[in-house]
Amino acid sequence: MTKYWIAVASVDHLARGKLGGFMQVNHGKAAPLKRIKKGDIVAYYSPLKTYGGTEKLRAFTGLGRITSETPYQGDVGKGFKPFRHDVAWQETHDAPISLLLEQLEFTKGKTNWGYQFRFGLFEISKKDLQVIANAMQTVMV
Repeated sequence: MTKYWIAVASVDHLARGKLGGFMQVNHGKAAPLKRIKKGDIVAYYSPLKTYGGTEKLRAFTGLGRITSETPYQGDVGKGFKPFRHDVAWQETHDAPISLLLEQLEFTKGKTNWGYQFRFGLFEISKKDLQVIANAMQTVMV
């Protein structure tokens, strides 16, 4: 059964993942990625343009289907080996969350809608994923 996820990363970090065909969350931790299975769909939310920066983006910036069976470790050098999943990324357009707050089940009517993004990865409904995909001008993969 397909599950639908929101992952969180700055858009510059996501760009590396899109280029390399992978995703990672929570600074490369394995535990969150173990909940994701091949065939699941992930949408990325980018609160910022650059990691550690101050320029806000607050938009959905990526969408794709998981293609790897299990998480694996990449090697980016200097001893950093983050866990990843392979992703077939869709062609998308950024979609500001401000336009979707009252349409998404996980944000509708909530003043503290941003709280759950702090976890870096959380499951959403198929309906919410469809709303996000439509806003990103793509189809669910």
